[in-house]
Amino acid sequence: MSKLVSAAHAASLIKDGMVVSVSSSSGLGCPDAVLAAIGERFDTEGHPKAITTLHPIAAGDMYGIKGIDHLAKPGLLKRTLCGSYPSGPSSAEPPQIWKMIGDNSVAAYNVPSGILFDMHREAAAKRPGVLTKVGLDTFADPRHQGCAMNEAAGEPIVSVQQFDGEEWLYFRAIVPNVSIIRATSADERGNLTYEHEGAYLGGLEQALAARNNGGIVIAQVKRVVENGTLKPHDVRVPGVLVDHIVVAPDQLQTTQTPYDPAISGEIFRPLSTFRTPEMNVQKVIARRVAMELRDGMAVNIGFGISANVPRILLEEGQHGKVTWVIEQGAVGGVPLLDFKFGCASNAEAIMPSPHQFIYFQAGGFDASLLSFLQIDRHGSVNVSKLSARPHVTAGAGGFVDITSRAKKIVFSGFFNAGAKLSLADGGIRIDQEGKVKKVVEEVEHISFSGKRAVAQGQDITYVTERCVMRLTPDGLMVTELAPGIDLERDVLAQADIPLAIANDLKVTPASLYQDRPIGLSLNGGASLGGAHGLSLNGGASLGGAHG
Repeated sequence: MSKLVSAAHAASLIKDGMVVSVSSSSGLGCPDAVLAAIGERFDTEGHPKAITTLHPIAAGDMYGIKGIDHLAKPGLLKRTLCGSYPSGPSSAEPPQIWKMIGDNSVAAYNVPSGILFDMHREAAAKRPGVLTKVGLDTFADPRHQGCAMNEAAGEPIVSVQQFDGEEWLYFRAIVPNVSIIRATSADERGNLTYEHEGAYLGGLEQALAARNNGGIVIAQVKRVVENGTLKPHDVRVPGVLVDHIVVAPDQLQTTQTPYDPAISGEIFRPLSTFRTPEMNVQKVIARRVAMELRDGMAVNIGFGISANVPRILLEEGQHGKVTWVIEQGAVGGVPLLDFKFGCASNAEAIMPSPHQFIYFQAGGFDASLLSFLQIDRHGSVNVSKLSARPHVTAGAGGFVDITSRAKKIVFSGFFNAGAKLSLADGGIRIDQEGKVKKVVEEVEHISFSGKRAVAQGQDITYVTERCVMRLTPDGLMVTELAPGIDLERDVLAQADIPLAIANDLKVTPASLYQDRPIGLSLNGGASLGGAHGLSLNGGASLGGAHG
């Protein structure tokens, strides 16, 4: 019996009240044709009703791949658990899913991506749920929001449990009735290969979770090939787990990208083809972040200013000294920017995303470079919620998993919001002060717990255009000041909380503000900026208790 079906037939298999798991990371690997068919069926038939969807990373974007927005219809979608949600500029029309979250017409949860993958693995093995320390003292903790995004999310999905003398978060496994995954090729038996994909994501775990519990697995692919023509080592999801195949020959590789063979590792791009950042304030911040790295590190990066750090290393002739690891699964190469974020060119390997999260959750890597929306007096960081403009942030994604035990984290961003800044006289000039303070008494949403970081001895740094701060047991300490910045007027007066000042307050190296390579070396021994230079060998004093 052929497994090949139309998208409309696949949509007819979704029954009222089912739990549906969807494999996707924004536009990357999104089975958009199947999701569109489900939405179209609801528009014409009024079914399926009241479904729950699970999205370990995210489904869809605001730039042409609707993903979860195909399902964001009152009556169709009852509950959704997502690592993140479609996001975009505040000037853009919010996606339908955000409108439903705002008016409480869907019970919405933001669950750390790695934990959602763990929940699938436990469901697949018919174990009750996940015991984890990931998320303690963050918005995932039931003593805060318990992952709930609105009042409609009243049913608890997480509790605090004592086990073996320690405190843990317990997430009950949720069994999917249907898993919708995506690949490049399927043979007639349903074996799936991913040769044009930018990541494997978690399709295998999601398929196992449905199949082992009597559910069905729908695979969207670009093409069907003859049995026996796929190499067994290339098959990522075996056909015994796949019930139905939907062919969508025009599926995009990722957001606004039909196909780029360097993303799927089929070719390697010359390093000269990667653009380096233009000279501006963001580049200065990225340069300063790069100075925190050392030769041989395995380093995770997130969206925002820190995403440019690999390009800084390229420009400085240091590419290859650091191995980049991103949550979608790429290891090595050059992580990509903008619409292709989450993919890498020239990767050394692509791991399944659930396995990459195991690596992150246990702190097996060396450092993470991430952004911030707010920082509070405890050193806690918010990246996951901005009530005034909710669709500007996607939610936490893998942020909580990545930061929970990371040995070293460098957060980067602007000191406040809305300031007009320029580079002048070898430093920073504030042409107009911003109106929104980002260093606050309490963050709106705890995406990262400064309290736990101190208790665990994590090395935490915050790099802004005005100063560098370190997290100490007593709170935030300013350890370095940018040239052209007045400590009292531009830093202390622009924070809602008192900031400690290091006894040996440094000045950021002047070379960072010049439009030429800065002479960065991650090998150790070199220094930048004369008397105020910071050593790159890991032994320099950066102020106060962190000297």
